[in-house]
Amino acid sequence: MNWVQHAERLAGQVVRPESRWHSAVAAVPRHKFVPRWWESTGDGIWILRDGHSDPEAWLEAAYTNQTLVTRVDACHADRALPEDAGIAIDGTPTSSSTLPGLVVQMYRHAMVADDSTMMVTTGTGYGTALACARLGHDQVTSIDVDTGLVNIAKDRLALHGYRPQMAVCDVTGELPGTFDRIVATVSVRPVPASWLSALKPGGRLVTTIAGTGLILTADKTEDGGATGRIEWNRAGFMPTRHGDDYDHHADEVWQQAKETDGEEVTTSRYPLLYPPDSWDVMSMLALYEPGVTYQRQHSGDERTVWLLHPDGSWARATATGFLDSPTVHQSGTRRLWTTLERIRNRLNREGSLPAYGARVTITPDGVTTLKRGSWTFTL
Repeated sequence: MNWVQHAERLAGQVVRPESRWHSAVAAVPRHKFVPRWWESTGDGIWILRDGHSDPEAWLEAAYTNQTLVTRVDACHADRALPEDAGIAIDGTPTSSSTLPGLVVQMYRHAMVADDSTMMVTTGTGYGTALACARLGHDQVTSIDVDTGLVNIAKDRLALHGYRPQMAVCDVTGELPGTFDRIVATVSVRPVPASWLSALKPGGRLVTTIAGTGLILTADKTEDGGATGRIEWNRAGFMPTRHGDDYDHHADEVWQQAKETDGEEVTTSRYPLLYPPDSWDVMSMLALYEPGVTYQRQHSGDERTVWLLHPDGSWARATATGFLDSPTVHQSGTRRLWTTLERIRNRLNREGSLPAYGARVTITPDGVTTLKRGSWTFTL
């Protein structure tokens, strides 16, 4: 099976045939944008895969509806040599080729018209290629903070006849033009005011809130702000970065949280939860405690979950049985597990949490407020 057949099969899996995105997914050779990638072993270790070394596995990976991680910390798969295939590193993903179905979902939330001008984020360039295939490259601008990523993507796009405007810039800063649609496959908090300035009257932005699974869509209003909603479906993207790599403030906090008793020891009323396993709970926790990160560890029957905050606050919860109440140690100015318990109390009491489906109001300077029923939260 050649790549065209793979792409047509993928298109049939992620979008209906009558959609205008179907032909775009079927026409773009995703494997050419991801010649090498990092594959997770599930324990924090990443193995380098090289497509040319195993063409069959390359096509299978590229045309499966999955995210392919292309950069771990500052180690980009594109800068590796073919003979490096199989090497292992540990670290945090910092760039990827988003699963095609999610890219299309974000674009469909944008309600793109045939004459729309569109700004997207670059990454590998695959999402940019889809936008070009749908609209034509004259209507597409693609940006990224990483000069290397932009240059590589630009070359690969040109090889396939796509020549959108490409720019190296911080997506949270001034943007290179004005657009009918802005779609970011990176997460932000809050919505940058520069996006509102760059949106044309009646334009629409689509993004996710950093640390959450919340997709935010909003249309520009006459006063220069925007109104919209938090969509019901979920998505998570890497947050924006402003340099070569992310800061890893929580690493030092984790080392402390592994070994010390903390300032407060309690017993939780609920079974142990790793928040990323529950998108609703994780999203609410990230709203109230921005910057929180998570770790977990299994040792025999014992399971431990850590909540870590860059300001030095942490919580560690440990349990043996799946229904046992964990012992919780906490330290710092924030009681992270206490906040988590309050969210779970609300979920237990009301049967749902209010973030998904919330109405969104954004002021011209980017102040973003979510509201659903009596619940209101300002980022």
